[in-house]
Amino acid sequence: MARTLIVTPTYNEKENLPRLVEAVRSALPEADLLIVDDNSPDGTGAIADAFAAKDPQVKVMHRSGKLGLGTAYIQAFTQGLAEGYERFFEMDADFSHDPKYLRAFVNALDEGADVVVGSRNIPGGSVEGWGPGRHVISKGGSLYSRTILGLGIRDLTGGFNAFTRRALEKIELGKIHSNGYSFQIEMKFRASLAGLRIQEVPIVFVDRQVGKSKMSRKIFLEAIGVVWKLRYDAVRGRL
Repeated sequence: MARTLIVTPTYNEKENLPRLVEAVRSALPEADLLIVDDNSPDGTGAIADAFAAKDPQVKVMHRSGKLGLGTAYIQAFTQGLAEGYERFFEMDADFSHDPKYLRAFVNALDEGADVVVGSRNIPGGSVEGWGPGRHVISKGGSLYSRTILGLGIRDLTGGFNAFTRRALEKIELGKIHSNGYSFQIEMKFRASLAGLRIQEVPIVFVDRQVGKSKMSRKIFLEAIGVVWKLRYDAVRGRL
């Protein structure tokens, strides 16, 4: 069986992390879970360490501060590649990404997908708990990005995804420049340019019940600029 690494970045997730660890370990017991904590002031890192001390399949990466989602995944994936993992998952710690979908992602990889996208925007997928403004930001951002980049992927901005080792090697993590909201867009764009097989799997995204969302207007505006830069660099063969 392919060695699998589930990566979960955390910042102030002490209320969610204990339940998440148990749910992930139950849903996909063969996988290892790597918690990447950005020095959470609420003690999330210590909670993660306590789980790791009891379960060898739970691992923790401590970082010095809030360094961004993109760098968290890049560091974790780079370490995972060096350690011989074959499959890599991205998921949030706030239960907006339900662990029950992990098995469906595995099935899609088994069937030949290089990249699996947990999609809110295909039949069977949806969002629960958002107000009209957040829907506009998410769907508008995805449509805008798809149009500029010429991609058919329905959910470019979602953060519940899976990659094979081959996919990460072809994407070339060292060339990724995005760090916030736009990181997910750049990963999928590079995967498409590399000719990888991308499959969307429907998910129901449920807005976090505990804690504070990390989304901000600054992050959204950054993504708009990055989309144009990606398009510009791709046209000139710089990616």
